[in-house]
Amino acid sequence: MIMVTRKKYLLFATLPYAFPILRTLQAEILRRGGEPAWFLEEGCPDLLVSGERRLMTPQEVVAFDPIAVFSPVRYVPDFFPGVKVSVFHGYANRKRFEAVDDHFTIRGCFDIYCAQGPSSTPVFKDLERRYGYFRAYDTGWPKADLYFTPEMQRLPQNERPVILYSSTFTRGLTSTPLLAEEVERLVAEKPWEWIFMFHPMLDPAVSSRYERIAATYGNAHYIGNTFDMEPLRRADVMLCDSSSIIIEFMFLNKPVVTFRNSHPGPYLLDVREPQEVGPAIEQALTRPDDLMREIHDYTMFHEPHRDGRCAARVLDAVDDFLERGHVGLKRKPLNLVRKWKLRRKYRYWPLLERLRKRR
Repeated sequence: MIMVTRKKYLLFATLPYAFPILRTLQAEILRRGGEPAWFLEEGCPDLLVSGERRLMTPQEVVAFDPIAVFSPVRYVPDFFPGVKVSVFHGYANRKRFEAVDDHFTIRGCFDIYCAQGPSSTPVFKDLERRYGYFRAYDTGWPKADLYFTPEMQRLPQNERPVILYSSTFTRGLTSTPLLAEEVERLVAEKPWEWIFMFHPMLDPAVSSRYERIAATYGNAHYIGNTFDMEPLRRADVMLCDSSSIIIEFMFLNKPVVTFRNSHPGPYLLDVREPQEVGPAIEQALTRPDDLMREIHDYTMFHEPHRDGRCAARVLDAVDDFLERGHVGLKRKPLNLVRKWKLRRKYRYWPLLERLRKRR
């Protein structure tokens, strides 16, 4: 009798936004008969549900021995077994006025970068040739699979317009403290429904102000630190600033009003003053043809993979990497300082543990 070994994969989560990204991979792993498990970094909320397996310590991860580790953030512990795979937590979308987008910063952590389309794949292919110790694959972003379904692509039929307000948490870029007064005026005066959905790292003093607005008016709802897809599906228009969620909302063929966006373009209705927000939302609700064409072209530049198979291509990339091995690749940099910091962070000192056991 031939024994078939199930392929094991680790899903590495550090913040709540990781869950919808990694769950698309989990679903594909299970569809292929593989075995997924999760490792949540200390401080990450446990949003796992029944049937999802959590490994509690680095030692359990080592014993689990995955063939690959998927990380939406810019690092992954080097001592975790398996191919290290970067799946990103968004798209190349410069928030500040930096010369190089941090999306493309190479830190020597990963074996595979899962690029997303014309906005990122050519850059990562060039970086692959330059650095020589990883491979870049054109897979699309796994979370994109959630957006390109018939249900999500169907425009909402709301009794009154629904405005979703989301924002970056970055100080100096977040619009939330600057727009609180104007948003409250619009909530009070306009026949719109509002949903406030903010980043978990937003200043609590600011988020509490919006909680108060929601508690005061029946047409405003504060859902806070959630990464549920339902608010995006329900909304007709998004109000934002310079967050990567802008692209995700535009995947649904919906307009976005931005306040002082750091890199505005014709695909956005960008305003510079608080009193301009209301008229811009009214314009967005009419869905101007030229604006909608710009949105389509811009989102295709970032994510042309709309077949629901991004997660499948990520797993195919892992299989290809394992089949080819490290032939033709250089050794990754030692990164001794980063490795030491991660071991200290996770309190992972296997050599010391073995020495203690011998005593």
